[in-house]
Amino acid sequence: MIFIDPHIHMVSRTTDDYEKMRAHGVVAVIEPAFWLGQPRTTVGSFKDYFSSIVGWERFRAAQFGIRHYCTIGLNPKEANNERLAEEVMELLPLYACKEGVVAIGEIGYDDQTDAEDRYFRRQLELAKELDMLVLIHTPHRDKKKGTLRSMDVCAEHGLDPARVIIDHNNEETVADVLDRGFWTAFTIYPGTKMGNERMVEIVKQYGTERIFINSAADWGKSDPLGVPKTARLMLQRGLPEADVRAVCYANALAAYGQSGQIREEDWLDPEPIDQRQLYMGNTILRGGADPLVEAPEEDERLIIE
Repeated sequence: MIFIDPHIHMVSRTTDDYEKMRAHGVVAVIEPAFWLGQPRTTVGSFKDYFSSIVGWERFRAAQFGIRHYCTIGLNPKEANNERLAEEVMELLPLYACKEGVVAIGEIGYDDQTDAEDRYFRRQLELAKELDMLVLIHTPHRDKKKGTLRSMDVCAEHGLDPARVIIDHNNEETVADVLDRGFWTAFTIYPGTKMGNERMVEIVKQYGTERIFINSAADWGKSDPLGVPKTARLMLQRGLPEADVRAVCYANALAAYGQSGQIREEDWLDPEPIDQRQLYMGNTILRGGADPLVEAPEEDERLIIE
């Protein structure tokens, strides 16, 4: 089987993770813009971060045979720094329209403050203006309240639920999200979000329509193999292969495929890997390592600007 991890923060991961993911069948990833663990203090740090996930990280993933896409947004935690948030809002349209950007996100609520609500609403309007999908982060605290509020606000702004992904769901939110027609994503993240055994039970109870999973692996204690490992457990627990494929691959493709930026052909008919390539003068190789070259030998190193 092949898999998509539609929410993973590869800027926090090593090239070893890309190699392991590829070996376990991951063919594509989506990297949502998120909080880096330490608050950013200038708009320039956001600019460099956005540039990284639309540029270098996309290149780095391709060097290991994985297609990389991303979402662009002001995360809810940093929306509370209103002076900085205003500056970031001016950046978002410049990056949201870059190649490979599949949604505005991840946006929504953290502590559910007035500032978070204000910038959430402004980014929903930006998504409408740009005709883009939306990826919503549901809060770690008061999750059900925050999830219901997020859906209510989407409805107030006239968003089509079929173009909105509600992420980090659990047992107390799944029924409400499905009932209202939103895409319902679950994060396999040890200890804090959803375990893979619990996920098996959710699929058994609710089926597979508009449900898919991700790892949200980041700088914390997380597992970039969360999707293939959960798929394996689902098969071991007797779920049909078609259901596993839906939850671990096809539904994410259907949801984000609406962006027009992500197509199955991107990885079924890929460009050959050539680790001699450079990105703005830089290579992924270190210490004289031999490059992997699937393409015929070239006389000169290729340069990607």
